[in-house]
Amino acid sequence: MSAQTIFLAWQDKAQTKRWFPIGRLDMSRDGFCTFKYIQGVKDAIYEVGFKPLPAFPDFTKEYCSDELFPLFQNRVMNRNRGDFAGYLNQMDLSGDPNPLEILSVDGGQRETDHFEVFPLLLCDGGGHFSCRFFLHGWRYIAKYSQKRLASIQAGDPLLVTLELTNLKTKLGLQIQTMDYCMIGWAPCYLANDLNKAMLHENEKPEDIETKVIKVNHDAPMHQRYLIEFKGRFKKYRPMQSEEFKVLSK
Repeated sequence: MSAQTIFLAWQDKAQTKRWFPIGRLDMSRDGFCTFKYIQGVKDAIYEVGFKPLPAFPDFTKEYCSDELFPLFQNRVMNRNRGDFAGYLNQMDLSGDPNPLEILSVDGGQRETDHFEVFPLLLCDGGGHFSCRFFLHGWRYIAKYSQKRLASIQAGDPLLVTLELTNLKTKLGLQIQTMDYCMIGWAPCYLANDLNKAMLHENEKPEDIETKVIKVNHDAPMHQRYLIEFKGRFKKYRPMQSEEFKVLSK
């Protein structure tokens, strides 16, 4: 297992409904974990009064553990459950993925709290990258779009459209069918980086590819539609902006 990184996002459900990237979790090859708050938490503090997490009470401290912190471990299904194989299948995972590999797709979202996780976007030598996420916001689209969404299948190609006037996030990425029916959104905390790939970095239309990977009709609502986005950065490196930098003393 290679070293891995995921980020923790928090949603202000009480006021703005906005998502803030607030922390970074790194896991080494031997399973040693570190958690650190990132600069994005400052926006959450100043704009909506975010308080430190009970498990990580000091914004400037690096927290270390020989095993995955409970905040993250509790978001992964127990491997001993009888439906664990089906759980992996919903995410198009096979074999023996580690918890961060699972969380990178699953998102770790629970109906009862305000958190979600997402992976660090990694590029190959040519700047190509891919990421997978479950479709966001589809429960709030128009009825005709809901009907169209019900007909999509694994393998269907999709379109991504930049939305500059989203009332909650300002910048959004709409997911559309090939007949231009809007069916939901990409996660808002990926919007800035995926926007770079779409508008500023790709040289050819074929550098961008979006499609349906899995449709899980019987899964929890936040895990119904698994989407894959592939793109390319020429010079830009994702998740290097100020909000992703680690807080330090």
